Amino acid sequence: MDMTDQIRALINRLARLDAAETWKVDLNPAQIAAIEYLGRANRFSRAPSHVAEYLGTTRGTMSQTLKSLVRKGYVTERQSETDKRSISFELTEAGRPLAGREGALADAIKALPAQDQDRLSESLSALLKARLLANGGRAFGICKTCVHHRATENAAHCALLSLPLSTDETTQICHEQVAA
Repeated sequence: MDMTDQIRALINRLARLDAAETWKVDLNPAQIAAIEYLGRANRFSRAPSHVAEYLGTTRGTMSQTLKSLVRKGYVTERQSETDKRSISFELTEAGRPLAGREGALADAIKALPAQDQDRLSESLSALLKARLLANGGRAFGICKTCVHHRATENAAHCALLSLPLSTDETTQICHEQVAA
């Protein structure tokens, strides 16, 4: 096995072990991934198509996943006031704690020395960026690192959407993000 295959196998195994922990609750790995995404996404990035694109799945599969989460009481569906065809999803009180879950993988990463965590983060971020570029995918970056983000002394604003931003939104994932 060459180094490329070994690294890929390690990443896949870690992802599967992390996902396997979700079976301890009444959720499958796809459902917990959707919950985790919704917990990190801003209000502009919670449509089924956004969740599907971020997680690399189809819209149909994600729609079924989100409907299941609504039935289980972990998310609510909200229709847009401006476009009645558009829907988005939000976490409920029951869903919020699951979005911030930390398992054995998080514990193992925290146990690494800070400089190893930094190198690992930089390397994995570079890999993700390269894959997204190769596939023409969106970055889904953090709002405050976007070219459209405007900060004043007391507020933040999205220049692309011409809308004010809450303090929390500036640190959340946005599907419209373009790296500054």
